[in-house]
Amino acid sequence: MKNDYTKLLENLNNLRLTFIAENFKQSAVHAAAKNLDHTAYLEGLIEGETALKHEISIKNKIKNARLPYTKTLEQYNWNHPIKINRMQIENIFRLDFIEQKKNIIFLGGCGVGKTHLSIAIAERACSKGFSVLFTPAIDIINNLSGAASENTLDKAIRKYTLPKLLVIDELGYLPIDKLGANLLFQIISKRYETGSILLTGNRAFKEWPKIFDNDSTVTSAVLDRLLHHSEVVIIEGKSYRMKDKTEN
Repeated sequence: MKNDYTKLLENLNNLRLTFIAENFKQSAVHAAAKNLDHTAYLEGLIEGETALKHEISIKNKIKNARLPYTKTLEQYNWNHPIKINRMQIENIFRLDFIEQKKNIIFLGGCGVGKTHLSIAIAERACSKGFSVLFTPAIDIINNLSGAASENTLDKAIRKYTLPKLLVIDELGYLPIDKLGANLLFQIISKRYETGSILLTGNRAFKEWPKIFDNDSTVTSAVLDRLLHHSEVVIIEGKSYRMKDKTEN
């Protein structure tokens, strides 16, 4: 029997059936004590293995999403912003927009919780099995600029077009030159009607030409694709990070 167990363990490990390998002996004792048949015994092991693999899958998706830190919707302080549509945001957390390949755009000043909410949405999406990538806007531009100089641009672009949800954080905080504007446009264009974008920014749409090197053509093209299938969330208020200083 010991040799049979050794061979069984070897096969289970080769198949990466970790839960079954660790629990089949104990489950067999339990099944015998409860007078369970072989089907019930096997079913319990398969359910445990499935749950473990699902947990591992979610952890891997969160890791691959490259979230800067963890945030949840429950942690958000709804009382801080002067203007916020709570019902609208809670509806976004249902994640229907990802299935519909729509975009979500959070607009508001610094410190009103745009990044907090986008991270929470990204993590929720991972837990529901969606592939996600979180990235600051300037990192996309820097990465694609480097790839263009090394003739690996197509490969670099795929990194941003493959996930079901691409979170582009902090558009407008740093100026973008003409090359950067064109590269970012390529990502937005290739994801148009094929995958969702969640974007956070601190400027009203009328000020977006200032973001894109005063290029009205690129700005119009970006807005056209972003806004065609989108939902815009406006958050107004002072910076939460500065509240203690301003209250003193």
